Order: sequence, then structure tokens, then C-alpha cells
Amino acid sequence: MLDATLMKECADPMLKPAIVEQFVAAVGSDDPLAITVKSGNRLILVPKPKTPEEAMKIVRENIGGAVVRVGLTQIPAGIGLKDASERHADLVDSCANLRMGTAMFSKILRIVAKWYGNPTNEEVFPQLFDDAVHAWRTGKFEGDNVFQAPDPGGLVIQEEQPSPDASDSVAQSAENEPNPQLVEPNNAAIRVDLSRIGGQ
Repeated sequence: MLDATLMKECADPMLKPAIVEQFVAAVGSDDPLAITVKSGNRLILVPKPKTPEEAMKIVRENIGGAVVRVGLTQIPAGIGLKDASERHADLVDSCANLRMGTAMFSKILRIVAKWYGNPTNEEVFPQLFDDAVHAWRTGKFEGDNVFQAPDPGGLVIQEEQPSPDASDSVAQSAENEPNPQLVEPNNAAIRVDLSRIGGQ
């Protein structure tokens, strides 16, 4: 589970904390130095880095011929960089990685939402989220590269999480209501019509 302070300070403010948690749980890693290298459909095994320097060395060695994903959000290395020399250790910094990853995912959510016609019903959000996660993993949505695509802008409806106050008030109102099973036997209404039994 992501640290609440890290989320508050570093995650994209367009995404609700619950969505940030869902996103990292779906695609990310608990280890800020985590590196995944894929060539086509093949996963390439790389040594587990112990320091940010080792992590960046692995990124530099593999970035040319493979897809390299890095850090908490497993963001693809090299997105938005014109030159390999621009690459820096921000990728393995927890806060910077979360900031870049959630900003990119927020953009992908807006791309998916636009394709859906920018729905306003929050019941549609789980499908939007699943499609955005799939786009994050594959890099594509409807044939377009989501990491390079322009940001369509706008807001995405996100599921409302029930507030603790709301659930408390529901529990309290349930406590105050009489339990229908505790009715006096002599005052109970007839529930089964027995009048026809025995009649010919």
C-alpha cells in the first residue's frame, strides 16, 4: 500500500488517492528500484539493482532494443526524452516516479474517456480504468501510442468512495430500527394461509 504522504505530495492531483492506489496496485511495484525489461513478448531477466546508480546502469544498457519499465509505477523509461543523455535518476526516485507515472496515467484516462464520449456516469469508470490500465501495459489504445499521443484535456469522472461518516450513519440508523424478527408471537400477522387445508 502506498504511503499517504507520498501520494499527497507526489501523485497527480487530478487522480483521487483511491485511484492512484488502484493504478499502482494494478501495474506498479513496491520497490522504487524495480526494473522490467521486455523485448517483444519475452521478459528479459536483469539483476536486481541495489542502488539508484545500478538501476540507471541497467536502464542504459537495455533501453535501445527493449521496453524498459522503471520504479513504483513501472513507467516506460525514455518517455518524452529527445536524447538518451537526458535520462536521469528521477526514474528511480519514489516521488518523481509517482509524479510522472500518475500524470501519464491521468492523460491515458482522458484519452480513453474521450473515446467513450466523456461519460458523466461514474458507473462507467471501472471499464474506463481497465481500458486505461491495458493501454498502460501495452502502450496502445485503438491503435495509437498512448505515451506519445497529445493530451485531450478535460476531466474524468472517478468513482466516489463512500465516506466513513456515511457508513457510520447507515450503521446507526440500522441500529435504531426495530428488528422485525423480534415481534411478539401473539401480535404477529398470519404469514401462511392455512384456511384451505382439510377442506374438500
